[in-house]
Amino acid sequence: MSREVAVHVNRGSAESLETAVDTLEVRGSFDLRLQSHGPPAHVHCRLEGDIERVVTLPESNYYVEADGETVVLVRVSAEAIERPLEGTLEVLTGYGSESLSIPLTVKPAPGDVDVDESLAKPAQNAPERSDLERLVATVGLEPATLGVVALGLVAVGIAVLTAATIGGPVAMAGLAIVSVGFLVALMLLIR
Repeated sequence: MSREVAVHVNRGSAESLETAVDTLEVRGSFDLRLQSHGPPAHVHCRLEGDIERVVTLPESNYYVEADGETVVLVRVSAEAIERPLEGTLEVLTGYGSESLSIPLTVKPAPGDVDVDESLAKPAQNAPERSDLERLVATVGLEPATLGVVALGLVAVGIAVLTAATIGGPVAMAGLAIVSVGFLVALMLLIR
């Protein structure tokens, strides 16, 4: 049950009716709990307004024992409506001398949710990316291109160390050849 509404019978004085609910909004069935606080009572319930199309009571007359309670299942079938329906739930006792009206709004039931077979499959977590994969994604170059660049930098570094150690014009020419070769290879890879 989505809700419960309590109506107090004979609380304070004979044949009196009280409830803490001012208005009621529902989408589904609910319990109407008739609670006696004194002598037994006959209680009559009825529906008025547009809600009569979708709300039903099992019967209209109920007997509430002394200091007892009677639970009435108020059935609501809101699946067929597209807009809210309004009306009142009336509770009467003392042959109609005392009455209580509860404004009742029936809202449409939520729509069906389409479920396909993919919901039954467990989610697959993407594997974590390696440092190389993150670098490739950041720079935007292929791993093979990054490998050639790394080897070219190693070659240029060796040429610089050799030219610095040996010195002379031949070592400097070798450094220049290795550097130009690296730049040409880099230009061809990046295009």
